[in-house]
Amino acid sequence: MGFIFSLITGIALNSVTLYAITKFVDGVTYTGGFMFFIIGGAVIGLLNFILKPLLKLAVFPILIISGGLFFMIVNGILLWSLSYVLNFLHISGVSITFPNIGAYVIGAIVFGIVNWLVNLLK
Repeated sequence: MGFIFSLITGIALNSVTLYAITKFVDGVTYTGGFMFFIIGGAVIGLLNFILKPLLKLAVFPILIISGGLFFMIVNGILLWSLSYVLNFLHISGVSITFPNIGAYVIGAIVFGIVNWLVNLLK
């Protein structure tokens, strides 16, 4: 029962993070309404589980030198991966679009802040 609760909680928290990104970052658009947040939350959770540890390992020296600021780049790569995966899967009417690299950077900052706040509340 704990695994299912953890899974649902993770998807919900990632959905809140995606909602914050779509509200606070100018130009970021999404389609699919509520379904986007559910599917996007699940995909970003999967990317956090699989891709984020690999990225952190690959850029570990840079993370140390930058004092952790390089996490913004890691989070930006995760957001780019989210948009790529959603477009690759062709899920009916579900997508997210970032207009430029600046939106990815600001989205990564929002992503990092919301994740930090969520982990603070856990």
